[in-house]
Amino acid sequence: MRARWIIMLALTLWLAALGRDRFDAWIDATVLPPLALEMSVEVLDRDGDLLRAYTVADGRWRLALPVDRVDPLYLRMLLAYEDKRFYRHAGVDPKSVIRAAVQALWNGRVVSGGSTLTMQVARLLEEGTTGEVGGKLRQMRVALALERRLSKDQILQLYLSLAPFGGNLEGVRAASISYFGKEPKRLTPAEAALLVAIPQAPESRRPDRAADRAEAARNRVLARAVKEGVIDAEEAEAALREAVPGIRKPFPALAPHLADRARAEEPQLGSHHLTIDGELQKKLEALALEAVEGKGEQLQVAILVADHASGEILASVGSAGYQADLRQGFVDMTTALRSPGSTLKPLVYALAFDEGLGHPETMIDDRPMSFGTYAPQNFDKLYMGTIRMREALQLSRNIPVVALTDALGPAKLMAAMQKAGMTPVFPGDQPGLAIALGGVGVTLSDMVQLYAAIARGGVVRPLSYRLDAEVPEGQRVVSEVAAWEVGDILAGLAPPPGAPSNRLAYKTGTSYGHRDAWAIGFDGKHVIGVWMGRADGTPVPGAFGADVAAPVLFQAFNRLKGKLDPQPPAPASTLLVANSELPQPLQRFRSRSAVFEAEADAPAVAFPPDGAEVELLASGLKVKVAGGTAPFTWLADGVPVVVASDAREAMLAMPGAGFVTLSVIDAEGRSDRVQVQVR
Repeated sequence: MRARWIIMLALTLWLAALGRDRFDAWIDATVLPPLALEMSVEVLDRDGDLLRAYTVADGRWRLALPVDRVDPLYLRMLLAYEDKRFYRHAGVDPKSVIRAAVQALWNGRVVSGGSTLTMQVARLLEEGTTGEVGGKLRQMRVALALERRLSKDQILQLYLSLAPFGGNLEGVRAASISYFGKEPKRLTPAEAALLVAIPQAPESRRPDRAADRAEAARNRVLARAVKEGVIDAEEAEAALREAVPGIRKPFPALAPHLADRARAEEPQLGSHHLTIDGELQKKLEALALEAVEGKGEQLQVAILVADHASGEILASVGSAGYQADLRQGFVDMTTALRSPGSTLKPLVYALAFDEGLGHPETMIDDRPMSFGTYAPQNFDKLYMGTIRMREALQLSRNIPVVALTDALGPAKLMAAMQKAGMTPVFPGDQPGLAIALGGVGVTLSDMVQLYAAIARGGVVRPLSYRLDAEVPEGQRVVSEVAAWEVGDILAGLAPPPGAPSNRLAYKTGTSYGHRDAWAIGFDGKHVIGVWMGRADGTPVPGAFGADVAAPVLFQAFNRLKGKLDPQPPAPASTLLVANSELPQPLQRFRSRSAVFEAEADAPAVAFPPDGAEVELLASGLKVKVAGGTAPFTWLADGVPVVVASDAREAMLAMPGAGFVTLSVIDAEGRSDRVQVQVR
């Protein structure tokens, strides 16, 4: 008899082991649904805050949410209400299943579900039903398989991402942003309880459609939280008085044009981390709306802010409102080709200073002139006679800048723009003198990058909008001295009425036909560009950069910071003298035509020849001039080295090896220059 019981016990144990092995094999053979979820693409600001998100393919909001980025209070409430033994069971909680079965038999209906969070994740992954027996068994099998392949936190994260919250909201983060307007990192007890309650019946408990049902369900969660010791009665009492949100809030949509560009350039990324300052972006988008309010239905504005030391874009407003309206708000006007008007003039002057054609105190004629068949006019059709170059730039006179461009050659201006990282587009095969007055297509981004180069001493640093992007140092566009001189001139420009007199270095511009109004400025740290006009390029009668764009520029700086950063001091080699103390050839600019009309015996650099490699001696670099009238002034990269010398030979002190442009100017203002490499 005893042997029979031993045999039966052994057989029972064997059958149990066999059943267990078969059951394990059955669970292991479970074909799981895809665990890699399609998540909403996110665009984040420099601090990691959400600028903009995009729905997944089927139009649902589903934002990634790691377990450590949700309020711990919510997690404690969730587990207390849905699955107290989540961290102890293997996917199916036998106690809950037995309790649910007994209650169903006793009451003749389902009283409690018995589903664990893992089973709910299984249902959400397969989008299965909850009430059918077959569906419930499938959920149990998938839940057991999930527990064997994933950690508890991974399962919990799947729930946080998939839990339904009504409409096209999936996941706790999407619900928190939509219902509360904030990330779920910090939640009130009432908010946490509501997020626990909604997924049980997401459509009938949507607070934006059934606030009373949502509130009742939330209150039951709060009662359970008190019973389980998650919160105390006093906290629950305060939470009960908190109203449930009656509407859904819009998802963040800051810097929408830049976000679209980032996503289009790197479509494989699920998250784009930008250099944008979210708070500043919000302020400037509001400023853009204010700037066009009451000014017609088509006037548009774009604002771009950058740190000119790093090249990082801090704010990018492509339009006043990202919408399909008469302003064509969907068009990103920071990248649209427009005419720069007078905003290229500072570059012309900087190049002229570098070439020894002038100095801020050099006198230049503002009178009617013809350059071949081209006869430009000043914007106001008036002429001021002979004025200083400083005044000519500040007053934005057209004739002087065309004369300087004629002396430089339009190709040199185009080459400088390209060195600055710009992509200018001009009509015809060759650029003409009209480019100095805006006869070229550029973008607001181009112009901000150019002014950033001037602000940082003449060396360009390409603008970037991806955080931690490796941005190489760019080329030198103009010398440090010329860049500082231009910045000093622009800082002396009078501010628009009502704006602070804070020595912001800025320039305005208005394109032909009033199609574009510009204002671009910089201080010791930041550069801001403002464009205003119509997106379709039609004229805006009476719109001048100084009248409409300049006030927006000053307001943008005011919203950026309370006080401007000071401009850098003048470089040591800067010639800070009055006109009477300048070398005689620099006292007055003579146009190319004036030089040609003078005697043929113009000065020429006899040594070293253009393009030569020359050796730097201990005493300096030897140079010779042929022709011309003494005294002679020699310049190296636009900086006077030898002034008023009667000798035709000189030794120039050089800072070291490298490429250098040598210029010689005679007593009558005639000049010649060569570029050599010093060894």
